[in-house]
Amino acid sequence: MRKSIRVTAGAVGIVAAIATGGTALALAVSADSATSRSDGAACGGVAPKLTVQGTGMASGTPNVLTVSVGIDVTDPSAQASLADDDSKASAVTAALKRGGVLEKDVQTTNLQIQPQYNSRGTVTGYEVTNTLTAELRDFSSAGSVIDALAEAAGNAVRINSLSFSIEDSRGIENQARTDAVHQAVSHARSMARAAGQRLGPVCSLTDNSSVSDASPDDFGPLSAAASPVPVEPGTQQASAQVTMVYSLE
Repeated sequence: MRKSIRVTAGAVGIVAAIATGGTALALAVSADSATSRSDGAACGGVAPKLTVQGTGMASGTPNVLTVSVGIDVTDPSAQASLADDDSKASAVTAALKRGGVLEKDVQTTNLQIQPQYNSRGTVTGYEVTNTLTAELRDFSSAGSVIDALAEAAGNAVRINSLSFSIEDSRGIENQARTDAVHQAVSHARSMARAAGQRLGPVCSLTDNSSVSDASPDDFGPLSAAASPVPVEPGTQQASAQVTMVYSLE
């Protein structure tokens, strides 16, 4: 009966030692155990330590413009308001699609209907509020698309917000973390040298980063413009903060 042996990455050195003889195996195991005990002792509770923080930054160019479009209508009856809102929302959606916005990038995110009352408490009409969110990826035509929304729904349309983003921000986030770690290592070396100490192994490395988005701007009701609204993406920044704990030798 044949037996299979599963070798993990941590056991590669031991397997190599077995090929050269039992003495080498004993030395490899002993060295590995000694290193583990040494690192564990260096990071123990009574060992001197140095704690440093590092902050990193990275920037990238946004490739997505998210537009939140509100449509507000008021009519004498709920049925009339819903029909009116549906007509204007369809016109806005059509304008977005004519501007090259893909159907999958247009979404209804809010729909509300509320009765309107006069001073005597009598219902005078019904207000319907509808919100569409669209993602624009072609910035060269984004201004013209935004202008077209005003022509599509007139005074009923409102741009709630415009916000730029990077569709996959993991790249610049990782760059910021790398920058933060490099800064923390530099601080640790400088401080240890100034104190006449030598850095031991890293006992811990903690990512304290948090993601924050800029607050969107409120643009109010739209009116048809003589020229396209200028749209400039600028740059988007990612920041990161890490905490490192070194042992001191």
